[in-house]
Amino acid sequence: MINILVKPLITEKMTNISADQAGKYGFVVSPKANKIEIKKAIEKKFGVHVVNIQTINHPGKIKSQFRKSGRFEGRTARSKKAIVTLKAGETIELFEQA
Repeated sequence: MINILVKPLITEKMTNISADQAGKYGFVVSPKANKIEIKKAIEKKFGVHVVNIQTINHPGKIKSQFRKSGRFEGRTARSKKAIVTLKAGETIELFEQA
């Protein structure tokens, strides 16, 4: 469970969702993690009860560059986001400070 939670998702869109719907928080998680592992990691790290988890997979984009030796293709890193809904009345202090 060490590498499941990569970082908290603090963007303008996620901040608006957290403000409108109390108890929803976003995290960038490992692409290999499933909902059960994400739930256990959040409950263990922050000491809260998770009610619902929605995951979003972002595949890596194909990028190409033209060099002297020819065309070079590669991919950007894939990522996965999780939007977590907590039990009513619970908060995560990390997001309240931001």
